[in-house]
Amino acid sequence: MKHAYSLLLLGAGLAGVAAQAAPPPRDVPYAGVIQVEVDATDLAHRVLQVNETLPVKPGKLTLLYPQWLPGNHAPRGPIDQIAGLVIRANGQTLTWKRDPLDVYAFEVDVPKGAAQLNIAFQVATPLNSDQGRVVITSALTNVQWNQVVLYPAGHYNSAIQVASSLRLPEGWQVASALPAQRDGNVYRFQQASLEEWVDSPVFSGPNYLRIDLAPGQKIPVAMNLFADQASDLVPTEAQIEMHRHLVRELYAALGQPSFDHYELLVALTDQLGGIGLEHRRSSENSHAPAYLRKWDEGVGRHELLGHEMTHAWNGKRRRPADLWTPHFNVPMQDSLLWVYEGMTQYYGEVVTARAGMTSLEFTRDSIAENAAVFERKRPGRQWRSMLDTTNQPIVTARRPLAWTSWQRTEDYYSEGALLWLEVDLRLRSLTGGQRSLDDFSQRFFAAAADKGVVSTYRFEDVVRTLESVAPNNWGSFLEARVSGVAQPLQGLQQAGLKLVYNDTPNLSVKDGERNRTDLSYGLGLSVAGTGVIGEVVWDSPAFKAGLSGANTTIVAVNGRAFSGDVLKDAVVKAKDGGPLDLLVRTGDRYRTVSVEWRGGLYYPHLEVVAGTTDRLNDVLKARAP
Repeated sequence: MKHAYSLLLLGAGLAGVAAQAAPPPRDVPYAGVIQVEVDATDLAHRVLQVNETLPVKPGKLTLLYPQWLPGNHAPRGPIDQIAGLVIRANGQTLTWKRDPLDVYAFEVDVPKGAAQLNIAFQVATPLNSDQGRVVITSALTNVQWNQVVLYPAGHYNSAIQVASSLRLPEGWQVASALPAQRDGNVYRFQQASLEEWVDSPVFSGPNYLRIDLAPGQKIPVAMNLFADQASDLVPTEAQIEMHRHLVRELYAALGQPSFDHYELLVALTDQLGGIGLEHRRSSENSHAPAYLRKWDEGVGRHELLGHEMTHAWNGKRRRPADLWTPHFNVPMQDSLLWVYEGMTQYYGEVVTARAGMTSLEFTRDSIAENAAVFERKRPGRQWRSMLDTTNQPIVTARRPLAWTSWQRTEDYYSEGALLWLEVDLRLRSLTGGQRSLDDFSQRFFAAAADKGVVSTYRFEDVVRTLESVAPNNWGSFLEARVSGVAQPLQGLQQAGLKLVYNDTPNLSVKDGERNRTDLSYGLGLSVAGTGVIGEVVWDSPAFKAGLSGANTTIVAVNGRAFSGDVLKDAVVKAKDGGPLDLLVRTGDRYRTVSVEWRGGLYYPHLEVVAGTTDRLNDVLKARAP
């Protein structure tokens, strides 16, 4: 035992040395250009083959696999997908060692006389969604360059140059913010810094349509549509005009962009994993295959493109100081995500409505539903502030929670949107309607860059710019809203509105009710069409009756076989004193649960306060021609 304990101490000591081996990043150029060749033709096995050539000098070298990726807000680089790693120099295979305390770091001794390393490995991408996000299908591939590179420690991302190529199946095309030249089935991309390269992912496939969203303008903007089936790539002229109008509304709200061109990468698919991820000159987006064919279904997802493109201003060009790091393996902090994501969530909805991609009625109902979440479905706000939810990407890595309503999730998105609605309306009130959040944004996002092309900001910068638009002691106001635990519905009051409930589902609720029955705001649960209970709201009538989403299925309601309509009918009759008895199955056990709820069907709506003026329509009114 003594000998084993000594070995443990020795191992711990060696691990400590290894953990300190990686040199810190410096803003000095890395000598030479990294060459990365990716073969994405193995669709059957969904494996990427990578060959990398890295200029080196003899001596110890630490190679890093990207860990902290902008837009992920957490250390989620897919290191688990790396396989078959072989490193060679001078024709010899070298021994590499992973840092036991930092699994994203690999150490290798470069032999004398070696001027380059030849690195080969595979990226074993997920075969199904249980293993992670699917990025390769028979008709679509989404290559994120951070998946396919090991880079040298000791340098800023901006100081390392990369040249890359991508081999694709016959007849496939690509779209990326990074220009590429085609050579048969191989696309050779323009050399770029590691920072810009990783920020320029690729969508590819045989079914492709490119649409110019800024015809005649000096800054090119395009929507690159890829689909499982070519028949899904048939937009109407009206749909094309709405997407063009979206771009004009973004400029009108946020000011002139810093990008020199922009590529919306859009996959219409039910096979590729879902995504909405921002980049400075592009964004990765996915919609259902029928996005264009059934435009009036899934309307709530229409705001995705506006949200992600807003990030070109908010999050990519202008970024919280604690979210800027010199390279991808320096930890980030998320304390200002209520600005980065919260304001972007707000603008995504607003510019989508201004562009006519969602109706005024739908957008108002969506805001009502969001407000109702924090009035009826987030009792966790009693103990956890919005500020603390900015830690959630790191805490859970977006894994499902047992009790979302009580634990809270990444609420800085939706609660942040309510906060910025209030800020917008306060600015309008303070200036007699002469200024709005758009005036703040045009000043704020125009700030000079201080980290390459990035302009970083802190809480004080947000406050200072708000004060320049309309003095209002904004620091105290924001601190109370972000760090406090009061219900965040003051924005509705500013708009002359109040939240009310009745038995008619609003448009936003109906849009989200496909294949499920949502009774969250009253009874306190949502149920799939099969009867499987999804979420149960903490401390709701359903919760108090002993229900949860623990593999529980509603089999019958008041003696009748379950359906969504049968459950709703029982809820209505219970309002007049009828029973609400649910036969439920959890695993192999059956039990009858009686729920006490006399409120009937309960859906959120906005109502104008008597004697006030409804000011929300002014916010949603189109600004661009």
